[in-house]
Amino acid sequence: MSVKERYPLRGLVVSLNTPFDAHDRLDLSSVERAVQMHLREGAAGFLVPAQAGEVLALTQSERLLLVRTVRELTRGRAVVIAGATSADPRESLAMAGQAAALGCEGVLCEPPSGSSSDLARSLEFFGAIASAGVPMLMIQDLDWGGAGMPVPLIVELFDRIEPFRCLKVEVVPAGPKYTAVLEATAGRLHVSGGWAAMQMIEALDRGVDVFMNTAFTRFYRGVLDAHAAGNRELALKRFRQILPLLAFGHQHLDMSIQFYKRLFLHLGVFSTTRCRKKCLPWDSYHETISQELIAYLDSLVKHEME
Repeated sequence: MSVKERYPLRGLVVSLNTPFDAHDRLDLSSVERAVQMHLREGAAGFLVPAQAGEVLALTQSERLLLVRTVRELTRGRAVVIAGATSADPRESLAMAGQAAALGCEGVLCEPPSGSSSDLARSLEFFGAIASAGVPMLMIQDLDWGGAGMPVPLIVELFDRIEPFRCLKVEVVPAGPKYTAVLEATAGRLHVSGGWAAMQMIEALDRGVDVFMNTAFTRFYRGVLDAHAAGNRELALKRFRQILPLLAFGHQHLDMSIQFYKRLFLHLGVFSTTRCRKKCLPWDSYHETISQELIAYLDSLVKHEME
């Protein structure tokens, strides 16, 4: 087995919200508008469907349709990482094979339930995903309230499963986990950040390769570009402009989904704010604050364009 080098993907990989029409069906016209918007604003790739896309509320055929649609829209312009997480490992394996056949650059998958610390089960499961012909496997190290997968387990998987090149870290706290994984693999494992968006500057300082946002692509792009140019002060200034939006949306995944769908409706990208998954309640106070924040975002865009 050759020595793995760090996977070359850099920048923003958008974890798409899934739009639904008034009859709760997939809204592929809104998918197209969303993809085109994110590409214009500087996205390097797309993750579809994942937690932000209500993946567990979609049928297998709907997931495949979303992946196929985004692949067709982006071919030659952005990478596509297909979300293969499922409560049923057989569905994960099937999606991995279908994504590979569609020409997706990678597949993302969480460990099966109860196996995030079990080497034998993790090797069996991710080995099967790898055998489906995926060119790149990204493991989602997701633990909303804890430390996630043990670093030695991650290293063992990295050493023994050839397509495993990338790790999406979504644990609490994320920063030390980024550093621990990079140090344990001598900087060879590609690391992405997602939910810990409010620690974006820290993540950049620690050497994170990719951020997986759902909204605000143009603003994230500005932060990344300034930091990459060595202008950390400008990166901080740009990042602090969007902190009020992140603070509201990142209270909970359900808040994020509901807020961003309202934003995309306002922008003319989505046709409804419908959610398929059962989300936390959204009340009149949330609605007022979300509309205030959307107006604030409009002012940022206007100021940027003047």
